[in-house]
Amino acid sequence: MDAGVEGVDVPRQYVSEGQIVLNIAPSAVIHLEMGNEFIGFNGRFGGVPTDVWLPVQAVRGIYARENGQGMMFDDLAPAVDSDSGDESPEDDPTPPRTGGGAGRPSLKVVK
Repeated sequence: MDAGVEGVDVPRQYVSEGQIVLNIAPSAVIHLEMGNEFIGFNGRFGGVPTDVWLPVQAVRGIYARENGQGMMFDDLAPAVDSDSGDESPEDDPTPPRTGGGAGRPSLKVVK
């Protein structure tokens, strides 16, 4: 998580190189609130209960501790028109799809 983003409220003594890794597992935090704009919870840092509040834009990646798999997010998110909630097409970094799909999507059970 980018601790330098405006609106981030985390214990600064745990920030390293402008970033902090947060464990938001249900067993690690209480009062977890996740919305479209902000994430908030109460967690322990050095045994001290601390309220944490951060805008979603500060999140740089997520991963599962159990298997180490996850994903990093781009630094630049598409611009959103605050009046309508629509993304501006000229700001969309994803090129439009043009035919030739791989077929019908499917799921498979992995054991």
